[in-house]
Amino acid sequence: MEILGLSLGLLVLFVSFGFMVGVLFGFFGMGGSFLITPTLLLLDYPASVAIGSGLAFYFGTSVIAVLKHYDVGQVDYKLGAILFVVLSVGIELGSRLVFGLEALGIADLVTGVAYVVLLAGIGALFLRRAYNIDDEAAESDVADEEIPPIARKIQSYTVPPMISLSSGGRASAWTITGAGGSVGLISGLIGVGGGFIRMPAIYYLIGTPLTAAVGTSLFAGLFSGAFGTFTYGMSGSVDLTVVSLLLVGSALGARIGSAATTIVDEDEVIVYFGLMMVFASVGIGLSELANWLGTGALDLVSVLLLVGSSFVVASMILYQVFTSITEDDASTQPTPDSGD
Repeated sequence: MEILGLSLGLLVLFVSFGFMVGVLFGFFGMGGSFLITPTLLLLDYPASVAIGSGLAFYFGTSVIAVLKHYDVGQVDYKLGAILFVVLSVGIELGSRLVFGLEALGIADLVTGVAYVVLLAGIGALFLRRAYNIDDEAAESDVADEEIPPIARKIQSYTVPPMISLSSGGRASAWTITGAGGSVGLISGLIGVGGGFIRMPAIYYLIGTPLTAAVGTSLFAGLFSGAFGTFTYGMSGSVDLTVVSLLLVGSALGARIGSAATTIVDEDEVIVYFGLMMVFASVGIGLSELANWLGTGALDLVSVLLLVGSSFVVASMILYQVFTSITEDDASTQPTPDSGD
């Protein structure tokens, strides 16, 4: 039995997979391209269609998640607009660097190693932050608890011009330009949307609260996703059926994930993100090893690790949301008057 040219099993897979990625996307501000693209490749979709469909899904989910973050006031639009400009410049420079590395015959090696090191490094940074968060909170002012110490240190260097952040702090335009340009350069080098780099950069370098970093990261990546979708769509490399099914699931998932950032404790957000990055690093590392050894078995394990760990983390987020809502409902229930 086929629906829209797909088997019932694939249809259910795409909708549920879209929901899971939507939860992660809304919660962490990541595009999920490192999940969608390898999964479509595993299902024998051409590389151009896998990339183009992944970008189209990224754009559609960005719109949904940004609207939800807007509802709860977690988007710094001025910061996001500045980041979009410097990100675009960095991506262009990164793509030119890739062409130079290809001429030397080392592009695949450099991008693969950079991917694994970045994911593992970011994951370790967030897990270390989660481990030390109680000690840092005890030593800092209450108003600064949402901003990591390294960001507060960077913000202490007031090099003009200074930009006011919607969260109440200020950051040097040089810091914003350097952070955004570096993220764009890395994104252009390794060929991803860069949400898993962009959000930590906004949080650790520019110094916004974690929930605002997620919303602003989504907003900054919205335009690049639109441009990529248009580019691949013009060449017929976007499977609208697959993208539509993924978006059906993510429409609900992204809004739940975005809302969860106001429910789940910050230290739990940090732990989940760190675990996601570490698992992704292992998965991509296995994929690179599979390419080097020329075996498809490790490649399959890589995708299963990426998708499986993502489902686990998304389930943990949903469980936290359900638990929090249940506890709130229980606390608001009227208690019987024992005197009557």
